[in-house]
Amino acid sequence: MTEENSVDVTIDIISDVVCPWCIVGYKQLEEALDQTGLTASIRWHPFELNPQMAEEGEDLREHLAAKYGTTPEASKQARERLTAIGESLGFAFRYSDDMRMMNTFRAHQLLTWAGTKGQQHQLKMVLFAAFFSDGRNVNDVDVLADACETAGLDRVEALKVLADGRFAQQVRDEEQFWTSRGIQGVPAMVFNQRHLVTGAQGIDNYVSVLEQLTQGRAA
Repeated sequence: MTEENSVDVTIDIISDVVCPWCIVGYKQLEEALDQTGLTASIRWHPFELNPQMAEEGEDLREHLAAKYGTTPEASKQARERLTAIGESLGFAFRYSDDMRMMNTFRAHQLLTWAGTKGQQHQLKMVLFAAFFSDGRNVNDVDVLADACETAGLDRVEALKVLADGRFAQQVRDEEQFWTSRGIQGVPAMVFNQRHLVTGAQGIDNYVSVLEQLTQGRAA
């Protein structure tokens, strides 16, 4: 992993693995970094869209209708739009009629653990794909263990992390830290620990942010 003092910008990203605009925002940021040639140290932080979600989850369309008043037609249009945006960014959204919104507290515990191993980013990408591309239940212990293994982490240790809950309180504390600082929706990105940018801003806007932050620095 790149040392922070040797990169152009540090970026803290508060997000949830079941948030479509979080992966869209990240892929847009990734393209902006590529276009500008800048290097970044990226750290992921937990946010639960639905911290009270039941163990079995909820039908996604029913969940969106109850939470946001989303109509079936609006849901269909949103899925089509996200699928097209994802395709343009190299990410596959594969929505299905039986897709369910899931609790992500376990996923965040494993992401925190993965951070201690230097493999948090890899696991985050695997979890986004597991949920949105493969339609897997990211609250299921075996699915999560599979994801860890795919990301290069030890499957047996991952299961132990979930069994003993060693990172549970750390996740709760970090979630509280960000919400206490006004983060109510995701994605939220904090550049250089000072500049907050919310929502998926688009490649051009991220390029502008990056260029403003690094003006006067050697390329």
